[in-house]
Amino acid sequence: MRHLSLAALVVVLGAAGCGGGATSQLGPGPEASRSQPSPQPSDFIAWRDQFRRQAIAQGIEPGVFDAAFAGVGVNPTVVRLDGKQAEFTKPIWDYLDSAASPTRVETGRANAARLGATLDAIEARYGVDGQAVLAIWGMETNYGRNRGDIPVIEGLATLAYDGRRRAFAEEQLVDALRILQSGDTTPARMVGSWAGAMGHTQFMPSSYLAYAVDFNGDGRRDVWSDDPTDALASAANYLAHSGWEPGQPWGLEVHMPPGFDYARADQKNRQPVSYWRARGVTLMDGRPLPDHGEGAIIAPAGARGPTFIVFRNFYVIKRYNNATSYAMGVGHLGDRIAGASDFVAAWPRDERELSRTEKVELQERLMAAGYHPGSTDGVIGPDTTNAIRGYQSARGMTPDGFATASLLERLR
Repeated sequence: MRHLSLAALVVVLGAAGCGGGATSQLGPGPEASRSQPSPQPSDFIAWRDQFRRQAIAQGIEPGVFDAAFAGVGVNPTVVRLDGKQAEFTKPIWDYLDSAASPTRVETGRANAARLGATLDAIEARYGVDGQAVLAIWGMETNYGRNRGDIPVIEGLATLAYDGRRRAFAEEQLVDALRILQSGDTTPARMVGSWAGAMGHTQFMPSSYLAYAVDFNGDGRRDVWSDDPTDALASAANYLAHSGWEPGQPWGLEVHMPPGFDYARADQKNRQPVSYWRARGVTLMDGRPLPDHGEGAIIAPAGARGPTFIVFRNFYVIKRYNNATSYAMGVGHLGDRIAGASDFVAAWPRDERELSRTEKVELQERLMAAGYHPGSTDGVIGPDTTNAIRGYQSARGMTPDGFATASLLERLR
């Protein structure tokens, strides 16, 4: 199973979309996170007893299970956050403003100086650039400041008992119990987000078992400690296993020639750099595109916004969290930590982000017009983008696939 960070869990668990990294999904403070001792529903007890038998059959020792579930009940905070659907989300320029805010960049640079020797050692072992590891850390928990405080066993047990995603939550619960059985941590220390993501870099239990490492050699893979060493090395280990190319960019901002066919601006359309050079794409200062292997052109805010060529490391970051905004956030934050400047082209800040309800309406109207957006779920994914492009092309519009209020108005 691929890594699921907290920011990715908003897709899997159907909660609000991420904004400015995972910290926005960590939930309230400790006074609200732990359930108070109270009689539990009989069906929760029945679920727990059935799950105990299931966990033991998968190798969990009865004593480990009983210690982990001591005092565990239905957590009302988890129930509330799991059912939360955001009506409004940030446009990508606001997301990236937050991801690479001056404070986050400054803090990243301070951590780069403070942890320089550690980051150099991690880079030497895993071949993952230190600024990329710092950017993951900054995006996921604001450099460890917002690691979450909900007991992981209770949070996952609540999600499993809720029943809508029982198989996923039970799988993660068994893996969490395996972590406890290994002795890497204790039930009291195993805290994280409401969705079960843990530590400085917000690993789900399955990802922890696959990629967590004991980098400081103390005998435990400790991603919960105030010392972030093991967590940072674990994130690097994950990126390395996903194919990270050291010293290579995630992407570069590019200048688009007049008349460029924006139907080609699709992250699935990976082509040799020579292909894009032949179509007039250059760096922002007019120099030829450097050859960093196959790349794709993306226009995340449509033809009016900045455009980028993205390379292999962009897709590696998406293995950590399969969202374009997240991959750009990590990449851009890492660049800024390393001293790069902000983007050159202006974002179309006069465009209004559609609400979830409006996005559903947009999808429904595209469907009625004969363009199939996939599901009408209010999520603008590849199918909806392609449907928008089809509609735009048929009407002589620039086929950039960007969902705007003016497009919705035209469909009405």
